[in-house]
Amino acid sequence: MNKAQIDTFFTTLQAANPTPVTELEYTSVFELLTAVLLSAQATDVGVNKATRKLFARANTPQAILNLGLSGLESYIRTIGLYHSKARHLLQTCSMLVELHGGQVPRSREALEALPGVGRKTANVVLNVAFGEPTMAVDTHILRVSNRTGLATGKTPLIVEQQLLKRIPALYMVDAHHWLILHGRYVCQARKPLCWQCGVNPYCNFGEKTPRQNQ
Repeated sequence: MNKAQIDTFFTTLQAANPTPVTELEYTSVFELLTAVLLSAQATDVGVNKATRKLFARANTPQAILNLGLSGLESYIRTIGLYHSKARHLLQTCSMLVELHGGQVPRSREALEALPGVGRKTANVVLNVAFGEPTMAVDTHILRVSNRTGLATGKTPLIVEQQLLKRIPALYMVDAHHWLILHGRYVCQARKPLCWQCGVNPYCNFGEKTPRQNQ
């Protein structure tokens, strides 16, 4: 995909969804961090169902700590890998209280030092909460990038680095949301909905699916 195609690609996505937002539900930076931490290998819908009840009871690091392991697990047991996620979240809450005054830090280094918070989670928080032009490459973005020719690479880090270089600055803050949503609802893994894809003309995918293959 060349520069002109990339620009038109994002202009088209922007026109269809001018103000994209994450589908995770949150009302504070800490709630966002918690939701993203819990979302690994889980759907946003499933995470939201659990966090609605959890946040109604505890939505600060200290309040989560007060729940204890068993108490926290009782709220998130419907989420995959909830045992390890509960431990990581409690450890993260402890560090936030002890090292950051109960606030979520804004630096990548400090975020990635939190248990259960890797590069992708840190990128989401930096982008969604703080408006920084980061790119959190999940399975959707990895697939869409390679399939369309926007960026190619076998690992999230390689694709992330390419996207940061190739996406015009004008679109960078929202690009993460556009690509995730496009991968989730249109450029799906098994049967991409190519016949209803607005960016189809700029995509290099060689096996585009016609409507009758739905």
